[in-house]
Amino acid sequence: MPDDASAPKPAIPAAYFGETVTHVHHWTERLFSFRCTRDATMRFRAGEFTMIGLMNAGKPLVRAYSVVSAPWQEELEFLSIKVQDGPLTSRLQHIQPGDTVLIGKKPVGTLVLDNLAPGENLYLVATGTGLAPFMSLIREPETYDRFERVIICHTVRQVAELAYRDFITKDLPADELLGELLAEKLIYHPSVTREPFANQARITTQIEAGTLGTDLGLPDLDPVRDRVMICGSEALNADMKALLEIRGFTEGANNRPASYVVEKAFVTK
Repeated sequence: MPDDASAPKPAIPAAYFGETVTHVHHWTERLFSFRCTRDATMRFRAGEFTMIGLMNAGKPLVRAYSVVSAPWQEELEFLSIKVQDGPLTSRLQHIQPGDTVLIGKKPVGTLVLDNLAPGENLYLVATGTGLAPFMSLIREPETYDRFERVIICHTVRQVAELAYRDFITKDLPADELLGELLAEKLIYHPSVTREPFANQARITTQIEAGTLGTDLGLPDLDPVRDRVMICGSEALNADMKALLEIRGFTEGANNRPASYVVEKAFVTK
């Protein structure tokens, strides 16, 4: 009798690459990330997302995920929540190195540099796994060519959910290629809402109270000088849009650069 290894695998639909998982990291009980191989023809811009998932009952089961890795890296990386009854993440959280994942062939998204008008400071505002596209952008040299400062504002509930914290604060500054480029430009501003922490407030609360600028040593948000990218929960997206538009910011999109952009395709299941 043939064993499972010799059993035929379901065909990969034409719209997807079938890539091999190379590494899985579980940050917390609710958060994990993984890396996989990257087809030589896979192209994307920093900040874009694509559909990823698994074959289920002979059909693709996919959701939109932002790409964590930079466009120049050899592997693809993704950051995901774990929803125990979620159609996809209830399965995806159990993947192991050697497993096959589906990767959509047509990345898209609004969180790309071309959708912002020129400016001085770039604020990357995220909650939870909304950090993912910004991990790609902070490793894209063009980001630092376009802006004098790049400020990552990442809000989570618990300290352990500050994914990539050590990478941003330790590994990136020491990187042989990127370290010198971002040394004077990249600012990391994490905040935690449900545990004691230096910044114990949601990013929107900090903006409303005027403490964000004070903590960073920068002026208050100004649409003349500042540009903002937003990726998080529906509540964060809505609250940030309101805060920015009161201050005169306008939303950009593909072929219409402006002072802020927001990503609405965010995985929730």
